[in-house]
Amino acid sequence: MEVGLIIAIAVAVLAIIIVIKTAVVVPQQSAYVVENLGKYSRTLTAGFHVLVPFIEVVAYKHSLKERALDVSEQICITADNVQVGVDGVLYLRVLDASRASYGIGDYTFAVTQLAQTTLRSEIGKIELDKTFEERTKINLRVVAELDDATQSWGVKVLRYEIKNINPPEDVVAAMEKQMRAEREKRATVLMSEGERDAVINAAEGEKRRVVMESEAAKERQINEAQGEAEAILTVARATANGLRAVAEALVAEGGGEAMQLRVAEAYLEQFGKLAKEGNTLIVPANLADVASMIGAATKIVGDTR
Repeated sequence: MEVGLIIAIAVAVLAIIIVIKTAVVVPQQSAYVVENLGKYSRTLTAGFHVLVPFIEVVAYKHSLKERALDVSEQICITADNVQVGVDGVLYLRVLDASRASYGIGDYTFAVTQLAQTTLRSEIGKIELDKTFEERTKINLRVVAELDDATQSWGVKVLRYEIKNINPPEDVVAAMEKQMRAEREKRATVLMSEGERDAVINAAEGEKRRVVMESEAAKERQINEAQGEAEAILTVARATANGLRAVAEALVAEGGGEAMQLRVAEAYLEQFGKLAKEGNTLIVPANLADVASMIGAATKIVGDTR
């Protein structure tokens, strides 16, 4: 009985060990590569799986999540023979677990080394000043080269980002001097352009002022001329109306006698003014000349009717 119990216990322990060794639980976003007697058998996805005891074994375990690999700093030489230290970070993901297991020994090491060599090649094509401006283009070219090379490895390179570009200290000092000179140059150019614009604006303002003053003078002269013309025209119309009224009055009954009386009054008025203004008074030798003068004036008015 004791021997049988021992055998039963041994069988039970062996069965438990076999179950532990053959039962496999694959986590989410993971893939296990199973070998059958040293040969690739299948790839296990997330879930519970049972292997054939003593025949199948999990040879490789891969995470299907996106991974970030640090690409250590390396010395690159630019097209203008300047040494710069460049480091970066690489993002990749396993797409095919079997190829990642058998296509290459260590795909992480291979990808980082390939990224470094590709980066050195790309940096060598451009000058130092362009390395800072063309980071995005360099990143895209590195990703394109790595993607072509890693297809047979079952790995997909998603992104590559340059973290730092570190030129030598003397080059950095020279670049700072150049940037300072460029800023001073831009400041001088902006100042000169501002002064030029100010002079142009002042000249434009003076030009407009002169034009406006000349236009104002022109308008004033036109207005004055129009006013004088209208005044002359008004006086002429008034004179014409007065003469027309006098002519009508002369034609009317008693107009001639009124005209003679008016001429006589005017004559006597002017004669009186001469007597007041001077000490010498010229008296007509014959007072009848006054009547003759009035008659002559009356005759002239009669001829003009």
